[in-house]
Formats: sequence, structure tokens, C-alpha cells
Amino acid sequence: MDINTKNLKKNAFRVTKVRGYTASRVRIPGGHLNAEILEKVADIARKYGNGTVHITSRQGFEIPGIPFELIPKINEELQPIIDMLEINQPVRGEGYSASGTRNIVACIGNRVCPYACYDTTAFAKRIEKAVFPHDLHFKIALTGCPNDCAKVRMHDFGIMGMTMPVYDPSRCVSCGACEKYCRRKSVQAIEMVNERPVRNEEKCIGCGECVLNCPTRAWTRGEGADKRYRLTLFGRTGKRNPRLGEDFIKWVDEDSIIKIILNTYDYVAKYIDKDAPGGKEHIGYIVDRTGFEEYKKWALKGVNLPPGAVVYNPLYWKGIKYTEMTL
Repeated sequence: MDINTKNLKKNAFRVTKVRGYTASRVRIPGGHLNAEILEKVADIARKYGNGTVHITSRQGFEIPGIPFELIPKINEELQPIIDMLEINQPVRGEGYSASGTRNIVACIGNRVCPYACYDTTAFAKRIEKAVFPHDLHFKIALTGCPNDCAKVRMHDFGIMGMTMPVYDPSRCVSCGACEKYCRRKSVQAIEMVNERPVRNEEKCIGCGECVLNCPTRAWTRGEGADKRYRLTLFGRTGKRNPRLGEDFIKWVDEDSIIKIILNTYDYVAKYIDKDAPGGKEHIGYIVDRTGFEEYKKWALKGVNLPPGAVVYNPLYWKGIKYTEMTL
């Protein structure tokens, strides 16, 4: 059976090693789902695939062993899953409309984890609504706190939860627990001065150890307008020049992060190498070519950063550099 592999990929199916067979990619934004979806995925795998399901490194599913001729049927079967996850879809019944922007990864967040500073699933779904579908190759990951269980520094956009600690001196009993745990488990951003804790705002990474370990709730998490994040840029793996993402802005808000991501789509559309293999070029390579200052001009266009946000400048990425050697 002849098939256009480019269209196959844009419909979120994979080209596999087995001739005539494909694998369906199932998006799960934020990695959180109703258990009913697991039953539907298993049902598709048993009826139309080879009976197995692969949990991907990006928290989605791949259902292998699907004959090419069954792709329309699989797209029909995927529709209830797409509806339940409220994924944007221009045409119902035709499955996923793009595979460029990868599934958005997130740790379990503060619905379960006491260390997490925010609801990662809710923010992941909000980003999903803003960016999907899109053919450009973006990788976005969210983690609830600086423990970085989601390894966000290995993505184009890494979003790390921060707690803006709020201190109520009337509840403080000068026990020193906040200073001790900040020193032992974090960056020693609190010191005791005249038996009272003093927070170094510049040094603080917003981990929330002071909040978690205060016995009297003298320290609490900032909510609402005080809900903030650290945004890292352009980490990558792969064969050529892998590297970790660098801090771009700390104490940034959700609206600004989404605007920066959307601005980056415009930047990439302007500067992407149209002759790149497969029509794809990772954003980091484009920034390497145009220079960070040009990217920054595009990224911050129309962005209203909140009070206290800190923009890092300039940015330099460090990593493995492969060079040709002549013997």
C-alpha cells in the first residue's frame, strides 16, 4: 500500500520498521488522565494493533502494529479520547492534526506532591490549548519545584514552579527550622538575625522548604498574583551538541510564559532553515545562528512581566561540542 509518510506523521502516526504497519501516537497533555482512557487505549491495541502499548518518554502512548489501511478507523476510535482530554482539533474524526509540537510533559504537581509549588497538570493543559496543533518541533515540560523531577532543562521550554514565600512575623516563634532546612536542603537563602529569619530575595530559588518545615505557618506560599515560575530555554538531547537549558526569567507568571512561547513560534517561522532535513530545525540551532539578542527581541515582544521578575542576560549555553578531526 502506497502512503504519504509526511501526511502520516502529521496525523500523529509513526513510520515503523515493519512494512505496511504503523503506530498511533496518543497525546496526554501533562501526563494526567482519567482511568477510562486507559481502557480505551487498551481496547484499540487489542482490536487493531498487536496487543501492546508503549508508554513514551513524553508521557503519551504509542499503539504499534496497526495496518496502514486501518488508520481512518483508528482516528474514529481516538475521538472519544481526544474529546475527554479537550484537545484542540480542527476536524473531528480525523485524529490528531499535527505532531510537530510534542506532548507537554509534567510532573504530578501539587495535587499529590507536597513539594510541588503549583498544579502542573492545569498549567500544561492551558499551554496545550494555546499551542496545539502546530507543526513546528517544540518540546515543553513542567515541573512543580526546583527538584526538577520532569528534567525540564532538557527541553526547549522548561517551566519550574517557584514559591514566593510570605512571612508573618506574628506567627514566628524563632525556632530556626526555616533557616536549618534552607541551609541543609536548599541554597541557604535564610539567615537568623536577632533570632528572626531574614530571606535573601536574590538568592532564594522559591523551593518552599521554609513553608514545608515551619511548624507555626509563619511562612506560607504566595497564591494568585504571587504564583511564579522559573523559565529555562533551549535544552536539548540528540546526536549533535546536546546541552542543558539556561535560566531566562525567574519569578515570571503564567501569562508571560505563554506569550513568550507563542512569540517563539513567530520567531521560528521567520528564521527556520527551510532546507533542514525533514523541514525541522530545533529552536536552539536557530538561536545559535541568529544570536540570542535577536531571539530575545522576538520573545519579549508585547510581554508584560510581573513586578519582581528577573531576566537573565546574556545567555550562553554550555554542552558537548563535536568537531571534525583530521588525522
